[in-house]
Amino acid sequence: MELLRTVESDVLLNRYKNIRQWTEKFCLPLHPEDMVAQPIMDVSPAKWHLGHTTWFFETFVLKKFVPNYRLFDRNFGYVFNSYYDSVGNRIDRGSRGLLVRPTTQRIYEYRDYVDRYMFDFLQKGDVAEEAYSFIELGLNHEQQHQELLVTDIKYVLGNNPLYPSYHAAEVVDQKPVPEGQPEYSAIADGIYEIGFVGDAFCYDNEKPLHKVYLNDFQVRNKLVTNGEYLAFIEDGGYADHRHWLTEGWAMVQQEKTVAPLYWLEQDGQWMEYSLSGLKPVQLDEPVSHVSFYEADAFARWAGKRLPSESEWEVAACKLKPDMDNANFFDSQLLHPMPATRGNTQLFGDVWEWTYSAYHPYPGYKKAEGALGEYNGKFMVNQMVLRGGSCATPSEHFRLTYRNFFHADKRWQFTGIRLAQ
Repeated sequence: MELLRTVESDVLLNRYKNIRQWTEKFCLPLHPEDMVAQPIMDVSPAKWHLGHTTWFFETFVLKKFVPNYRLFDRNFGYVFNSYYDSVGNRIDRGSRGLLVRPTTQRIYEYRDYVDRYMFDFLQKGDVAEEAYSFIELGLNHEQQHQELLVTDIKYVLGNNPLYPSYHAAEVVDQKPVPEGQPEYSAIADGIYEIGFVGDAFCYDNEKPLHKVYLNDFQVRNKLVTNGEYLAFIEDGGYADHRHWLTEGWAMVQQEKTVAPLYWLEQDGQWMEYSLSGLKPVQLDEPVSHVSFYEADAFARWAGKRLPSESEWEVAACKLKPDMDNANFFDSQLLHPMPATRGNTQLFGDVWEWTYSAYHPYPGYKKAEGALGEYNGKFMVNQMVLRGGSCATPSEHFRLTYRNFFHADKRWQFTGIRLAQ
């Protein structure tokens, strides 16, 4: 096997320690009761995230590459496996909130145990390339769960009738406002290439590079704001079937949806729950926590449409010079980056719905074994989102990153960019 140089192993060890520590820091403001709640199937308890990210390294690194490694607890594979059928059985996803045992303390002991073995493994240097690829995926996987921790914690606390604050400082889900008025950038028709190129990390669903043909189109440089969305609400947008896809119309009627998730009307004023508590809706911030159905309905009401993911990536390449000036949060989320916002919103605000189904790119090949289950088996009945949000680690902001959710999902920081 090809081996990594010791200096690269040292860098990997420091990165491993940093990412693992930050996952636990996200949980510091939580009480034990906060750690076990699972209000809906999409939301996993914070303690489960702590265990699952640890199980990943134990299962795919330590068991595979450390001779005579002893499992911390043989039951944990059943408890903390998420969806890897090739690894073994697991509890039902909706039953994670029933895990009052193992205790949170026991899970922290699990993390310490696995980390000690990982530290020793990495400190020896000469990490095989195969092991490195699993560790790199595991670190990116843990950062994905850091984002999920933020959104899941917000759902748990935001559905508490007392609307408690997670963090006193209003930084985690604050969305800075860019300068200037919305403008549309024109993109000429032609054949373009999209997809990831290079030696840096990416997920397999971002490959391969391939050609797409696009007609002329225009894309807006700014996201739809709360104020613009409020105009849609006040114009009866949720009560007019003409704006809605059939499934979306059925959803809003059945669930009696009248506004984005976390909005509520109190004494004639719209309020919004944030991680720092309940506050008046800020009209100039980008609207967030809307489903694909809501995003599409708003676009139709506005006489526009949502961009396809190919259009988004091509347009993002054109807008890329403003990327370095974007005022997004760093990978640790609790501290905003002191940068100057330009006139374009590209990264660091909300995930942007596209009008593209989540399908494999032409020539896509699913990896063999368990890691082939990471993305490939979800490529049906979901829509692609692009751009990243205020809860996304900054290392994951890239033009080719493909997020995906079902069209009704709203608990993530999801918003709207218009095209025409």
